This record gives sequence, structure tokens and C-alpha cells, in this order.
Amino acid sequence: MLMKSANTLENALFNSVYAKTPDYIKNLKLMDFNNNGEFSFILKKEHLKPYDSEKNPEGLNLAEWFANYAKEAKVSTAGIRGPQNILNPQDTRFPINLVGIVLATLAKALVAKEKYPNKRIVKVAGCEVRYNSQLFLDAIARVQAAQGIETLVPEAKRTIPIWLASFLAFKLDLLGGEYITSSHGISVKNATKDLNSQGSQYLPEESMEFVNKIQEIFDEVNLRGSYEIKISAKDNPLINEKVLKSVDDGVDLYVEYLRSGVAQDVNLDLIKSFNSKIIVECVGGSAYRTLSKVLSKLNISDKFDWFNKEEDPFFHSIGKYDTTPKGEKAFYDYSVDATVIAKKADGTKFFPVIETLNYPEKLQKYPIGTVVLITDPDHDRLTVTQTECVSRIPELEKAGIDYVKLNEDVILTVFSANQAFLMIMDFWMKQLKAKGIWNSHPRFMIKTTASALSWDEWAANNGIKVINVPVGFKEIANIMKKTELKLKNTPDKEIILEDVLGRAINLGVNPRLVFAGEESGGMIMGTEELIKSQNGRLAIAMREKSATEAIIVASALSAKLSEEKVALSGYLLQVFEENNIKGRYDTRVDIAYYNESEPDIEKLKQDKIAGESKRTMNDLFYLSLAIAQRENVISLDDIKNVLNDKFKSDGLDFSKLKSVNFVGDGTYLEFEDKYIEIRPSGTDAKTKAYGGGLNKSDIEKYASVLGNYSGERTDLHKSLICEDFYNSAKDKAMKYYLAFVNKDANNEPFEIPNYDF
Repeated sequence: MLMKSANTLENALFNSVYAKTPDYIKNLKLMDFNNNGEFSFILKKEHLKPYDSEKNPEGLNLAEWFANYAKEAKVSTAGIRGPQNILNPQDTRFPINLVGIVLATLAKALVAKEKYPNKRIVKVAGCEVRYNSQLFLDAIARVQAAQGIETLVPEAKRTIPIWLASFLAFKLDLLGGEYITSSHGISVKNATKDLNSQGSQYLPEESMEFVNKIQEIFDEVNLRGSYEIKISAKDNPLINEKVLKSVDDGVDLYVEYLRSGVAQDVNLDLIKSFNSKIIVECVGGSAYRTLSKVLSKLNISDKFDWFNKEEDPFFHSIGKYDTTPKGEKAFYDYSVDATVIAKKADGTKFFPVIETLNYPEKLQKYPIGTVVLITDPDHDRLTVTQTECVSRIPELEKAGIDYVKLNEDVILTVFSANQAFLMIMDFWMKQLKAKGIWNSHPRFMIKTTASALSWDEWAANNGIKVINVPVGFKEIANIMKKTELKLKNTPDKEIILEDVLGRAINLGVNPRLVFAGEESGGMIMGTEELIKSQNGRLAIAMREKSATEAIIVASALSAKLSEEKVALSGYLLQVFEENNIKGRYDTRVDIAYYNESEPDIEKLKQDKIAGESKRTMNDLFYLSLAIAQRENVISLDDIKNVLNDKFKSDGLDFSKLKSVNFVGDGTYLEFEDKYIEIRPSGTDAKTKAYGGGLNKSDIEKYASVLGNYSGERTDLHKSLICEDFYNSAKDKAMKYYLAFVNKDANNEPFEIPNYDF
């Protein structure tokens, strides 16, 4: 059905999707979730094969869909993401579709029932505001209910943040959960984030369990010709809205948790004394419903104003343009990641997302110094910004801090997550010291290798141990669980864990997490007392990043600096100076190999396949060097020679290269004065190039050149690394990654408790 919108851009998107959808898709009647009663979907052999109007009019090409789905499950960093047909969610040509959601849910349910026969299995399910999210949530709950699995959902299946679903899975000792989101991705994308019993996203081996179960279902379809999938009635008592309603969707429990961590009086008193307003930008609107209740229960809601608090799957047109980066006339979505930097036709850099937030107009009535905290639709990431006077521009440029000009007098300073989180962790450390409890435990932090070099320097200066992990919060959660296992089994002994760089890190006896985060804007902080679930499980921190925790600490810091008449940018410079930080600059270059917003799915598929090939070639050029050195096939000098041979003409010099390491999902090049990491996206046909170091233009140049390289092997590369080794580098890397994940792993089996609800 063609939807209509008063929003011109959204209407153009609807029209484009409708025009590109063939009639046989528009006429599909596979599952009718408007039917409130029980019904069944019969999966047929014909559904597995491609559509043919004459030979196979029932074709859905599910075999091809599944092959791509399984491939992504092995490497995905944050759920199995992809575009969907926003008007026809049963369109199986797209990676995310109703049939796929039903199949994956059924497979996870069957795996759970095999592991826990004759047990009361309870999971949580939630979503944010994306197109078809409530339909998918309804489908998940009803498929699970048909399998005898109880699902806790918010009343009327309203939106909740990802961190709240994660928190509830742990706190209530559930078997796990399902959350529907594509984080800060483009509007037409969606995904399911599978949460395990810890509230952490599935690791690849957990995903493969249900992927293998889908294969078993397909095998049975091929053998018997069909497979019945039962859908429960909408009012099935196993779809439980009462439990979450009794705890205000879990907000009551979460506020209690916050009060044991970042929402202590030392922070709340500062916020309460603030005599101005902090703005929360709720991109997509779905953060408002939960965050406003949290702030109200903490008695600080009067200190905040809100932008875009109405829920909108088009995200209020934020990040949306009618022209592509190449200047072509077409709908283009830059996502809602406020830190994305693009280039205009004349080569000048700009923030495409921030430019669509209408801040020159909306911030007019607010004084200079106003802090704007930007969060994404699932409310796990945070971007920190502040208005400042234009006279600050020279100092900001010298410090490598980006900004957007709002008018002739005012700019909006835009901090990268690397910069913002450095301020937040430093301030929180000082708050703990002010309370006199900093020295009660050894302190450590967990960070991704792609995050700032300044974090490592800051930690070293403050006696804080650092564990580096691959990109993805599930990797951070895995270290938490390893730490907790040692705390449980050997509480009086030093805890020593290995990071992804192969270094043994001694965390000390009975340590506490002071910060865990990644450069993409997600963070969490630990508590002094271990967090206890209702059945007695203990955790050092929650398993999902939370913009709420970041907002509370950032707001307290902003209030304190307001009293002192110091801008956030000034505080960042203070942190640099106090900690003698050399690597003050950071950068990230995102190389997208196709237009994710392309409405023609066949063109989108072909463009993505071509893009994935380019992404893989770029990755393998560096990865094969790292793996070959690790296996003593080549030396570091060999790598320097290969890189100098290829990139000398681009003005790059590798004489100061100290090491080259595979870091779980990318290749990390450590220099004497910087690092560069080249990483293929785990969710799309993109390459991400990160850099940190002593000179901003230098790291930008290296990241851009290395990230944009085609990956074509040079003669010297070929002479040092044979074809067989080159082709096996990915498989070898996966073995090293799994060895890192599994070493000291916390594989304690989850025991289903006797629930009191």
C-alpha cells in the first residue's frame, strides 16, 4: 500500500519505494498479523526458490536470503542489520523482512526449548521507532508464545531503549531478549539485536546456533515439502504486559541502579543547582518516553529542554537530502550519526546530520554556552555539543575540535565521542575522588582499539589499567563477564586478562570498572558495589551502552563548568594538559561503496555485492600482512617495504611503524606518533579508517589514503605472500579472534530461576 506523508522528502521516499516494488510483492498475503486470533504460516519448498511468474509464482528466494543472513551472523558487530521494504515488510528480497524475522524467532525459540526442556522460559522484547518495528515486535512475541515462551513487553508495545531491554534481561534473570533497531543507521534499515541471558548481544557462536536451526527447518522443507509455523493469538497470556507495567517498563529498577552509580548526590546536586537549561536532542523521538521518566524520578527534569520528542520513523528528516554526495538528484540518507563528516562539491568538510537539525533557528533563544546532547533512536549513543562565541574558533582549530557556524557570532562546538568521553571519564574520576572512594579498588577501563589514543594515555597517567577489544559492545561485555568469573572464583587474587593485542593486563585484586566505551558514541560506567540480579547474579556493569548514563555525567560536568565559566572545550584542553596527553587528535573516515538508500532492491543488491568485494580487497591487503607477520612468514621490515612501495607517492612514510596487528576485526598499525586502524564494517559494504595521534592533518591523510585504497596487490605484496596464504587470511584471522574471545571465557551455564511474577 502506498503511504502518504506531509513531509516532502518522506513522501518522495514512499513514492520511490512503491514504484520500485513489483506487483507480485505488493500482492503478497503470507501472514496477516491484523488477524488477532491464532493462525499458521505454511513454509513451502517453493518459497525457498526464486520467484518466476510462470514456473514458481510462490517463489520468495528464501535460500538466497538465508545464505546472506548466515554470512552476516558470523561477523556482525551489532545485530543482523539491513534495509527493508518499508511499505511491504513481507518483501523477502530485502535482508530484513517479516518472513525472516519469523524464521529467526522460531529458530531461537527451538534452540531455547532444546536447552531448557520443561522450563518456564521468559524473554523480554522491545523496539524503537523505525518503520515496521511494532509489527516485528508483535510477530516475535506471538511466534514465541506459540512455542510456549513467555515474552515481557511494554504496555501496548510502546518504545523503550536498547539499554533498558538489556538491563531487564540481566536484572530479571531472563533467558534473553529481542530488540528491534538499527541504531543510528538510515531510516529504511532495521535489525534485530539478539540479547542473551546476560543482556549482552550475541557473540557469533551464539548466533550460529539459531542459524543452524534455520538450516534444519529448510532441510525439512526440502524433504517433506512444507513446514508449519504457528502464530499465537494476539491476546495469548504468554505475551505479558503486566510485569513491565508494574515497574514502569523497568524505569523504577533502572533508577535504583543509577543511584548506585552515576546518579549519586555528588552529580545530582550539581545538576539541581544549574540555573540554565541543557537540551536533549531526541533524534527519532523514542528516547524521550523513557529518558523523561528517568530524569523526573531523579528530580532533575526541570533542568532540561527537549528537541524532537515526538516519535517519527523518518527521524524528523534529520540526515536526509534530495541530492547524493556525488551531486545526483536522488533521495540520500546520511544516517542520524551526528558525528558523520562529509565533503561538499568544493571539497569543504561539513556535518550533514547536524546541518539538518535546524540549530541556527532553534538555538536562537538560548544563551552562548548552552549544551546540546544528541542521542539516537535506540538511545544508546551520545554526541556532546555546546554553543560558543566565534572568537573561540582559532583555539578550537588548534586543538582539533570541530565546530559548525550557526551565525556570524555563534558556533556549535561538536565533540567527537573520543573527546567527549575523555572529559566524562576524567570528571567521573574526580567525583569519585571527591567522595573519598577512588582508592577503595583498583580501577580499569575497557575500550575498543579504534577509540582514542588519548584514553590510553589518560588511563596510564591515573593508574588505570586498560583492556583493548575489537569494535562492538558485545566485545566489551565479554571482558566484563571474564572479570566477573575471576571475581567469583578467586576473589582474593589479582585478575589478569589478555587484551586483543595479546598483552596480559593485571587489573589487581577486586577491581572496579570506571569506564567502558567506543569511539562511535557508546559508553557505560560501573558501580562501586557489584550489581545484583534478582536471582543473585553479579555484574561489574551493564552489558549495553547507555546514553542516559552519559547524559547524567555530562550534565553534572556542564553544571560545574557553568559555575566556573569554563566551556567544555576549555575543560578538554585542561584534561590534555593535566595528563600530559600527546595523542590529542582523532579521526574517522567512513568509505561507503554504494548508496544504502537506493530503493531498487535488485540494484541495491548488486551495488552491495560489488561494494563488499571492494571492502574485502581493501581489508585483505592489510590483514594478510598482519597475519603473515604473526605467523612469521614476513617481518615488520617487509611490511614497511610493502607499504612504502605502495604509498610513498601519496606522501606516506612508514619508517616509524612499530607494529602491525590483527585486532579481531581490523588491522591496527601502530607508529611512534600515531595509530591507524583499517576495519571492514561488520554490517555493511563499508570500510572504516580510524586514526589517533599527535597531528590531526597527518592522521587524516593516512586514514583517508589507506582507507580508500582499492586493495589491489602490488608485485612486492605478491612476492612476499603467496596466493594460498592471502586467500586463507580471513579464516586464519577468525581462528585468532575466537581464541581471544574464548580465552578465560565465562561459560557458566544460565540456570532458569523460579520467577516471582
